[in-house]
Amino acid sequence: MQDITELEKRITAALERIGKGVDRLSANPRPATAPASAPAATATPQSDAALRAQLEEEKSLTAQLQARLRAASTREAKGDLQEKVDRLTQDLDVKGLELQRMRRVNASLREQLEALRTAAASGVTEPHLINKAMQTELETLRATRLTEIAEMDEILAALEPHLTEAGNA
Repeated sequence: MQDITELEKRITAALERIGKGVDRLSANPRPATAPASAPAATATPQSDAALRAQLEEEKSLTAQLQARLRAASTREAKGDLQEKVDRLTQDLDVKGLELQRMRRVNASLREQLEALRTAAASGVTEPHLINKAMQTELETLRATRLTEIAEMDEILAALEPHLTEAGNA
C-alpha cells in the first residue's frame, strides 16, 4: 500500500513537471528554423498536440490509479473493522458463557450452604452435605479461574499488535 502511495506521488510530480514544460513550450514557441550553429530541433504544432495528448492520457491514468487506491483503502478499512467486530463478538460470547457458568455455580453453592446451615441448626452434621459444599466451592474456584484466563487472553490479544509493532521497530 505504501509503494502505491509513493508511486502515485512520483507520477503526480512527473505530470506536473510535464505540464509546466508544455505550458512553457506553448508560451514561448521555438522558431521553425534554427540557426546553423544550433542543432536542428523543431517544435511543430503537431508535436505540441501529441505532447498534450500524452499529458491528458497520463492525467487520466493517474486519476484511475487514485480511484483504485481509494477503493483499496476503503476495502482494507472495512476488512479491519469487520475483523475487530468479529473478534469482539467472539470475546462477548466467551464472556457470556463464563457469566452463565458463574451464575449456575453460585446458585448451587448457595443451595449447598443453605442445606449445611439447616443441618447445623438441627444439630446434625451430615458428611455428604459437607462433601457437596466442598465440591461446589471447588467448581466456583475453577469457574473463577476460567474467567481470569479469558480476561488474560483478551489483554494479550489487545497487546499483540503493539508488541509486534515494537518488535518490528
